[in-house]
Amino acid sequence: MRKLVCFGMAAVMAASLTACGGGSSTGTGTTAAATQAASGNETQAQGDAAPAEGGTIKIGVMGPLTGPAAAYGVAVANGADLAVKEINAAGGINGIQIELNAQDDEHDPEKAVNAYNTLKDWGMQMLVGATTSKPCIAVAAESQADNLFQITPSGSAVECAAADNVFRVCFADPAQGTASAQYIGDNRLATKIGIIYDSSTEYSAGIRESFVAEAGNHGLEIVADEAFTADTNTDFSVQLDKMKEAGAELVFLPIYYQEASVILKQASDKEFAPIFFGVDGMDGILSVKNFDTALAEDVMLLTPFSATEEGSKQFTADYVAAYGIEPNQFAADSYDAVYAIKAAAEKAGITADMDASAICDAMKTAMTEISIDGLTGEAMTWDAAGETGKAPKAVKIVNGVYEMQ
Repeated sequence: MRKLVCFGMAAVMAASLTACGGGSSTGTGTTAAATQAASGNETQAQGDAAPAEGGTIKIGVMGPLTGPAAAYGVAVANGADLAVKEINAAGGINGIQIELNAQDDEHDPEKAVNAYNTLKDWGMQMLVGATTSKPCIAVAAESQADNLFQITPSGSAVECAAADNVFRVCFADPAQGTASAQYIGDNRLATKIGIIYDSSTEYSAGIRESFVAEAGNHGLEIVADEAFTADTNTDFSVQLDKMKEAGAELVFLPIYYQEASVILKQASDKEFAPIFFGVDGMDGILSVKNFDTALAEDVMLLTPFSATEEGSKQFTADYVAAYGIEPNQFAADSYDAVYAIKAAAEKAGITADMDASAICDAMKTAMTEISIDGLTGEAMTWDAAGETGKAPKAVKIVNGVYEMQ
């Protein structure tokens, strides 16, 4: 089994995963996140065994467990759930068992704050989330005021990690845009570039801005640059026509997978077949209901995780066995986030009786002192600004699966 290695942390036994479907004699301290999240119910895990000698620590998880962005939130809940089960079965965090509670924010900032307050009332001591950028920005303001440690698996807007109590596993939006331009240029995928982006989201607009700023440094010419908004995200005929007329060889899509699936269908209808290159928000496109996945053939995206690469195979097998679906990047990000918490909490000497603020103060320092080998990167580190250091990767969709490039 592929595990995160840091500060002599013991290897986790594969046998621990036999409890993924529910309770066991060892006790996981969680419930099956996928089963409840997929049905639209919040997961409130109170533990299914007597507390360990070291006590328990309460970790909240937040994301869209229902609605159009549920592929992200359910994956984050499941990834955290799997990591917690493994950690608890292997003895916890220096003997401390983890309780997990996943709440649905419906990809809405106001509902995200409500979910955060629900977790606070439950006694949350640390937070994995929020999953998407706008809710994460709203929640970060709350966690900063409370001095509560927060690590977002996938909140990539710059503002998500602006506070000193917030760290992230994914790259920030500017880093994704810069890395995409570098990758396209360094690998000579194309020189004439079109861009279709969502100007109504910080995520998409931020990535697009940094991509444009970096493109010229790699010999890339932006021949068409077209926006849409949340109110105009079903018909991309105008944008695609402009891409085609401008001779775009590659269309950069710093957008979410729902809109990307529509763009690929409409481009096919127009017999427009450039290279399509996306970022982490496109992860999940193969799971869109009624989408012809053949339309995604040869699509590329900047993502740090492929379920089929050698280092991910055991995680993928365990995840599929537990939740009945193949993991995406968001699941891997969340899994890594929980193991980062474990590493930092052990480094900081966290105890279960510490309050959330004391834990946060200790974790702020410890996060800058750890290095872990995760699913989404090797030798991952964090700086005081909450940003991770790891090498960017890209995948291509071939025969309906991701192939790491």
